[in-house]
Order: sequence, then structure tokens, then C-alpha cells
Amino acid sequence: MQDEAFERVLDIYRERNAAERQDDSLGRDDRLLWVGEDVGRLLLDLTVGRKAKVIVELGSSFGFSTLFLAKAASLTGGTLYSYEIAPEKQDWARERIGEAGLADHVDWRLGDAVDLLADQPGPIDIVLLDLWKDLYIPCFDALHPNLAEGGIVVADNMLYPSSFNEGATEYRAHVRAKPDMEGALLQIGSGIDIAVKAGSASPGSPD
Repeated sequence: MQDEAFERVLDIYRERNAAERQDDSLGRDDRLLWVGEDVGRLLLDLTVGRKAKVIVELGSSFGFSTLFLAKAASLTGGTLYSYEIAPEKQDWARERIGEAGLADHVDWRLGDAVDLLADQPGPIDIVLLDLWKDLYIPCFDALHPNLAEGGIVVADNMLYPSSFNEGATEYRAHVRAKPDMEGALLQIGSGIDIAVKAGSASPGSPD
């Protein structure tokens, strides 16, 4: 599924991540903070398997997960709506996605995600939640009514860092309290929660 341009940009991310691991002077906001390649490839596979047309990424940061979701959008003929509040991060991500030849598949949105979701086209087929952790529940509540039957919500950092464990537990309980949502916690990357909106179009909810 990957072409040479995709692989070249993936190598840029790999090199940046490796360099940042050796640099103790960088603050958290300056770091890539990637979801990891295992999660990135799972996102790609879920999106392609769902044949997703409307894809939402909440918290693109420097664009690592964006790369995989944009690649998936190119394969499904869909559009990735990528939300980020920091313009310098979005600019860097834009450059990388352009280098990968995937710019035509991304609709970039800059600003507060909770506010901007009011104008999000739908129905939404797949969502990645990976922004400030206190925004997980407000963002979920904003997008839930616009989520397609069989739509998937993937939430990152469910196990690590441990400082977010309380908020992660609260988020999962909030999602599972919805009668039309079913979810499962997977121990890959920093821990991801995959929740599916029940309906006739559902490809099968996780156990």
C-alpha cells in the first residue's frame, strides 16, 4: 500500500523521532510525540477496511498519524479532515504530506477542535482522538451525533503516559455509557481504545 514518496516521508519521521530521543533539551510541545508505526499501520488498515470516505483526525501535531490516514484516504477516495490548534505544527505537517503526494486528500482545519466540529461534514466513518486529553470527552460528544453507523473512534494514550490514566478511564466509561457504542482497549503503542457505533453498516464490533 505504500509507494516511494510515502516511504521517503516516513523515513523523515523515523529520523526525527530517533534524533529527539537523544535530545533532552526539547520541551514536550516541540517533540513529534508520534503514535508509533504499529498504530499508524492499524489506522491505515481500519480506514481502508471500513472503506471510509469521511475521516477525522483530532490533533494532527506534526503529522505522523496524518501520513497514514491521508494514505488511507487516497486508497478509499475519501477525505481526511485534520484538526490542529498550533499553526507551526500544522505547517510542518502540511509540508510532509505534500512531499508524500497526499495533499489533495487532506482538508486542514486550524483552531479549537470542539468549536470547529460544528461544521464537520458527515457522516463520519473513522476518527482519531489524539489531542489534549481533557478534550477527549467534549470532542467525542461533539462528533458522536455525526458518526456513521459502523463508524469507528480510535483514542490514543489510553495506557501511557500514566498521568492520563484517570482521564482515560473516565473517557472509556463515558463512551461505553452510550447505548449505541461498543469498545475494546488494545495494548499497542501507548494503548488505544477502539469504539464502534452499532448499526447495520457495522463491520463487527470488538469484543
